[in-house]
Amino acid sequence: MTSLVVGLVAFVGNGKSVQVVVDGDARVVQTFGGTVSEVLDAANVTVTANDLVVPSLTSEVDDGAAIQVNKATAVDVTLNGAETVVHTTGDTVGELVDELGVARTSVISASTETRLTTLSSTLSISTPKSVTIAVDGERRSLETTVNTVEELLAEAGITLGDEDRVSVPVTSSLVTGMGLKVTRVETDKQVTETEPINFSSTEEETDELLVGEQEILQAGVPGERTKVFSVTVIDGKETKRELLSEKVTLEPVNEIIAIGTGEEPEPVTEPAEPAEPADEPAAGPAPAGGAWQALAQCESGGNWSINSGNGYYGGLQFSESSWLGAGGGQYAPLPHLAAPAEQIATAEVLKQNGGWGHWPSCSAKLGLR
Repeated sequence: MTSLVVGLVAFVGNGKSVQVVVDGDARVVQTFGGTVSEVLDAANVTVTANDLVVPSLTSEVDDGAAIQVNKATAVDVTLNGAETVVHTTGDTVGELVDELGVARTSVISASTETRLTTLSSTLSISTPKSVTIAVDGERRSLETTVNTVEELLAEAGITLGDEDRVSVPVTSSLVTGMGLKVTRVETDKQVTETEPINFSSTEEETDELLVGEQEILQAGVPGERTKVFSVTVIDGKETKRELLSEKVTLEPVNEIIAIGTGEEPEPVTEPAEPAEPADEPAAGPAPAGGAWQALAQCESGGNWSINSGNGYYGGLQFSESSWLGAGGGQYAPLPHLAAPAEQIATAEVLKQNGGWGHWPSCSAKLGLR
């Protein structure tokens, strides 16, 4: 506190007696001064523009009047991260906070009861701020007293990746009403994908099948190609991709189809030469009537044990390949060695794959197709 040294001034004519109170220290001043400023000069009291003087410096002073002087204190303040010097006539931190218009819910580095003259360090004040953050597909509203964007992200538990972007620099100061956007960015992310490779198909002619007949000799199998891409992903959405490599990881297997070129043989009516004893057909009567009997009559003259030497055997004139392919080998190595019923059973299996078309000429004549 400033000590006032007030000399006694002889009261002559218009002399006045005025009480001067400086920061609670009262003194009586005898003066001829007509204004507050003149009285304070007479009392050796120096004031600045930051001090509070009541009444004002230009006010006239009457005898017996009182002048109140509150000297301003310079306080180093960091307000929301910004450093400044505040001149205040308040005595306590709480009075300074009120003078600044700062909410009492602010984070303050000293208690509100602390006298300003006892502060040994900068007074830090962080005011409450309402901000919003858009991140990871959601919008979050936050109340905070931290001062920078970086501190807010840490407080909210938001970790930034090396390539993530924030709509303002992380060193920016926060202000109430601020909106922030965090953009997640991932570049050079490798993605592996596979795609099928279609197989090709080739045809091979064979006279072991009749014209119009087909048989798959080798089934086709698709192959596989593996590709590796470098992908850029922004907020979960792919925005760019670049092919890094590709290779065939599974070769396709080509399909091979046998196409029949064999001509339908003319029915043989002459009995075949007797076969060797080991070549005797299996015993059994020819089935009477029915489509198969009629077909056998057309194909071989109804001779179920015929072997004419033209590559077709039995009453229904099987080729060796069609006989074995339909499972006839379980009965006999060649059709004419099997019983008529066994030949018909094998023909039923053959008919399930291709229908009456295996006997194109005779089935057409008989109206079977």
